[in-house]
Amino acid sequence: MEPPEKPWPTGLVEQCEPLVRRVLAPNPSPYTFTGTQTYIVGAGDEVAVIDPGPSDVGAGGEPSPFKGADTNGKGHVEAILAAVGSARITAILCTHTHRDHSPAAAPLKKLTGAPIIGCAPLALVDSGPRADSAFDHGYAPDRVLADGERIAGPDWTIEAVATPGHTSNHLCYSVTESGALFTGDHVMAWSTSVVSPPDGDMAAYMASLQKLYDRDDRTLYPAHGPAVTKPRQLVRGMLGHRRQREAQILRLLGEGPQQIPGFVAAMYKGLDPRLHGAAGRSVLAHLIDLQQKGRVRPEDETWNLIA
Repeated sequence: MEPPEKPWPTGLVEQCEPLVRRVLAPNPSPYTFTGTQTYIVGAGDEVAVIDPGPSDVGAGGEPSPFKGADTNGKGHVEAILAAVGSARITAILCTHTHRDHSPAAAPLKKLTGAPIIGCAPLALVDSGPRADSAFDHGYAPDRVLADGERIAGPDWTIEAVATPGHTSNHLCYSVTESGALFTGDHVMAWSTSVVSPPDGDMAAYMASLQKLYDRDDRTLYPAHGPAVTKPRQLVRGMLGHRRQREAQILRLLGEGPQQIPGFVAAMYKGLDPRLHGAAGRSVLAHLIDLQQKGRVRPEDETWNLIA
């Protein structure tokens, strides 16, 4: 899906439904669509913030590369506070710790005193192809939520839904009063999620997709791209798409040994060259899954079908 025409509502508050508002961060890229969407849950005097996004200031105090363009005059943390208004933030939740999702949690906590709650800390050396998916080494939660654990405000209840795969610490969050589910990078309407080993795990990702398919959420709110109003239809398509990719890999291996660039060239015709690295990581995730199933084996950088 191509991004919509500019201007985008970067830095402005948008009302999605009575209990949900969002603010778009100024970090568009081929991997983040128009940017990270920070969500505010609650209509009363206590609210929760989900995926606060990139920080306005880098770890060493230097200006963040995400600040400056098309922000409607605000840094992202300032825009979140403006959207919250007089309400008190009682929880800052992150779906996972890639640095387009969690770095603003720390300055937001410093300014408001709100605890950082949600996914577990995870800071790995990222071997993937994209700088915007590096892990946030400064993420320090005050409380980690287990699958099914809840927090609540005056007019909202948020439940953690463990969805490993894109990262091993990925959580989605449901609002039990409205049927909204915040899906981070696990399910998005504009693109498939990158599953990048060693932390990204295709078997776990497929199991997490099935978990969401079995739920009855009304609306999905991804961290990037438009809301999803037919969740089961989209998730069913995503499951089918991943199975098709697996079948493509097996078919190509049936023609002879292959290396990852060859898979990408055959499977992703017409793909933006900037995304070839990410496609290769997802191919690798499928290959590792197939290896664990006893279907393929690697020899150095070449993969072979097991007869």
